[in-house]
Amino acid sequence: MSTDDARQRIVHVRGSRRARLTPAPGTTAEPVPADEEDPGEGLGAQTGPNDERMRRDKPPHY
Repeated sequence: MSTDDARQRIVHVRGSRRARLTPAPGTTAEPVPADEEDPGEGLGAQTGPNDERMRRDKPPHY
């Protein structure tokens, strides 16, 4: 395998404003689901008296 085969290449797509990259070596095109955590699992499941309120509140810029 040459050094050109081990790198991603830019593929120009006709009629598109954006180019595409070939898949990186050692990867697949299949999406991997993100790790989902329950709200109570993060950071050792420590909870405090204001946790429920903090989850309900929206920042002022929303």
